[in-house]
Amino acid sequence: MKELLPQLDAWTAEGTPIARAVVVRAFGSAPRPEGAVMIVAGDGRLAGSVSGGCVEGAAYDEVERARRDGHARVIRYGISDEQAWDVGLACGGTIDVLIEPVLRAEQLAAAHAPGRAVITLLPPDAPPPAFGPHEPGPGAPPVDPIVIDDAGVMTGTTGDPDADLELQAAAADALERGRSRTVEAAGRQWFVEAFPRRPRLIVVGAVQAAIPLVSMARTLGYETLVIDGRAAFATPERFPDVDRLIVGWIDEVADDIGLGPHDAVAVLTHDVKFDEPAIVTALRRGCRYVGAVGSRKTQADRRERLLKAGVAPEDLARLRGPIGLDLGGREPAETALSIMAEVVATRYGGSGAPMRERAAARAGQAA
Repeated sequence: MKELLPQLDAWTAEGTPIARAVVVRAFGSAPRPEGAVMIVAGDGRLAGSVSGGCVEGAAYDEVERARRDGHARVIRYGISDEQAWDVGLACGGTIDVLIEPVLRAEQLAAAHAPGRAVITLLPPDAPPPAFGPHEPGPGAPPVDPIVIDDAGVMTGTTGDPDADLELQAAAADALERGRSRTVEAAGRQWFVEAFPRRPRLIVVGAVQAAIPLVSMARTLGYETLVIDGRAAFATPERFPDVDRLIVGWIDEVADDIGLGPHDAVAVLTHDVKFDEPAIVTALRRGCRYVGAVGSRKTQADRRERLLKAGVAPEDLARLRGPIGLDLGGREPAETALSIMAEVVATRYGGSGAPMRERAAARAGQAA
């Protein structure tokens, strides 16, 4: 919903009521993912999409119906649904769309200040997570949502401590992956709508590969920060697209930049006196991804030194080195691509194997 903020703010300033439709489940080759939103102003203007155009007309009619009766309801559109053929959903997918008569203040606040999951209790007649047609029921008036931030702080409750814990875990996963989804807790269905912080990539070392790496990260929606103690390397001319450029070292500025679990850190300096303090700082602050350049021998020697320096084995196990997925390329842009691929795979739990694992597998085959 963040992409609709300019429109939401304009309509809010006008004082017009806002209703919405949001995809709460998507199956198969659905045109839009969970969390895709269409908003409708009180005068009929609309923005956003739940299906890329296939079922917007039908969803709009349901929004107007919800305005009249004040009830939220979940409607399924799918290839086996006769109504879906009528409105043109012929892509082979199935979507469940939550129709809400009013945009809640919690949803708008989370869009403005990311780092929170807004959890909405779905109406009792919400369809189960399976394929097939679904006739919309009477629905029910919306219930105040539960909000859980990325520190685990929960505002609101299900009334069931075990269910609250389940929702906290679901919210943490949704914020980590940046993906909304529907879960079950306390015998009910809940839509966990993720409003994650913008992911951040911190590059330590303003080397040549860092230039395309910053560009790729920006394209993928990451905030980018380049840190290097060498002023001749860390220049705006070399990094015109970076969000922030710092002349210094990450262990010195960690507090100032708020280094923490939501960050990915790529250490590219090739210099022990610079890269090892950066690795230690990133690991101890729990960064979600920590990778460092260097050959297998360099990595082995580095790990031995870091263990002797007091880095815990379980922390050291999170270090990715040699950095990046093994794509076979060696040019700066190819190296950047391999690093960014590993950062993304780590964030989403992808199947890409770290370079050191691929190299070990090749060595075993050669033997």
